[in-house]
Amino acid sequence: MKIRKGTKADLTAILNLYKRVAEVEGGIARISSEVNTEYIDSFVKKSTEDGVILVVEHDNNPSILIGEIHCYTPSLKVFSHILSELTIVVDPEWQGKGVGRHLFSALIEDVEENHSNILRIELFARESNDKAIRFYEKLGFTIEGKFVNRVMGVNGLEADIAMAWFNHNYKQL
Repeated sequence: MKIRKGTKADLTAILNLYKRVAEVEGGIARISSEVNTEYIDSFVKKSTEDGVILVVEHDNNPSILIGEIHCYTPSLKVFSHILSELTIVVDPEWQGKGVGRHLFSALIEDVEENHSNILRIELFARESNDKAIRFYEKLGFTIEGKFVNRVMGVNGLEADIAMAWFNHNYKQL
């Protein structure tokens, strides 16, 4: 499993990965029609310029991506110590095989080693996604709050759980 920094050259492969994941109910917060070139281009640009983007190449075909994680700093100066808008996707055929854990571990390692200006990584998990919440807690994320009725799912409204991980190597600039 090769994890590397994502680049703008990965746009098509990332788009194809997101389309595969969006076909699965609950795979990501976007529906298939919302996964388009503009969406992918936007977060790749923000993540490469002001954050982190990592991809996992397929062992037998490096042009196919089986996982991706990204987050970036919001544009306001008061949030310059935060990586937010975190999204992780793993190809449905590769879920449950450690790809997500390796991606998160690589993200955390990258922040600890290369981003001492980042204090926290933020993410949201749907309240009904107990498996994801437990997974994030095992990685060191803590629950910080609950946004009631934030997500409109196919089964109605549900809460989003706010979670954060703190960088022990943070140094205020």
